[in-house]
Amino acid sequence: MMRAAFLMDPLRMRFAFGDDERRTLGELFALDQTAVTCASDFDDPAAIDAILMGWGAADLTAADLDRMPKLKAIVHFGGGFGGEQIAIERGIFTANAKAVNAVPVAEFSLAMITLAAKDVFWAERQYRAEQRFLDREIEYPGSGLGGRTIGVIGASTIGELVIRGLTTRGIDVAVYDPFLSPDRAEALGVRVESDLVRLAAQSRILSLHAPATPATRGMISARVLAALPDGATFINTARGALVDQDALVSELASGRIRAVLDVTEPDPLPAGHPLFAMPNVYLTPHVAGAMGTEIRDLGRASVAALMRFAGALV
Repeated sequence: MMRAAFLMDPLRMRFAFGDDERRTLGELFALDQTAVTCASDFDDPAAIDAILMGWGAADLTAADLDRMPKLKAIVHFGGGFGGEQIAIERGIFTANAKAVNAVPVAEFSLAMITLAAKDVFWAERQYRAEQRFLDREIEYPGSGLGGRTIGVIGASTIGELVIRGLTTRGIDVAVYDPFLSPDRAEALGVRVESDLVRLAAQSRILSLHAPATPATRGMISARVLAALPDGATFINTARGALVDQDALVSELASGRIRAVLDVTEPDPLPAGHPLFAMPNVYLTPHVAGAMGTEIRDLGRASVAALMRFAGALV
């Protein structure tokens, strides 16, 4: 029987893989019951045929793979992993649950877009502080998504789910993504904007869904932020490194725009950071992705991928 091992934070392993998932794996694998975070900590790496990998794991190196000559498959319950290209070059099957993890991020983003458009975060704070009747139409005359443009940066797996969630509601969506083809944009029902500054200038809400790469680092620049209309909201559920955070803090300090931030740079922020105290910022501690019971969905998807691959071998 083939042998499988867990390479991840042991706490996350317990959330991702319960008794049902372990029983399924046991049909084709002798399963190590404990997780390690470094491949160098495997008891008998030369006997391992498959790795179930997850958050908290150290990157795999060429030396790690040298110690696992029987290794045929690596499945990550999140996105990609450090060392994936080395594994692919050695003919090792790799897969992940990226598409499954995209769902809660997109759901969170759509919820934040809807609530931000209705001024919910800011109305709640005003109501709590002033403790009086607030006439919605007088206090928040620009509230709502009707007749407004939502700017989306990145038609990624998550970005596409967000786009579809908006366009099916008849909302006008403009997208910046250098890799979005005209045919795909037409299929999604969006307008393509080739310049980030122009996209920002027309967006009531600007939602970021681009990948973190050297090319995208700092892409939300001072110029992009300055182009946002007064009262606009910037939403980031991608990565903090994509934003010039000093410029963002400066723009927010003026009170001209608002922000919903699930990620920052660094993440988490140090205690006492200005973003914590800003009344026009809704700050969450990186909770958009799968968490709690949602992590089991990632585990199920990972097990299914590994079992499909292993079933083809036996």
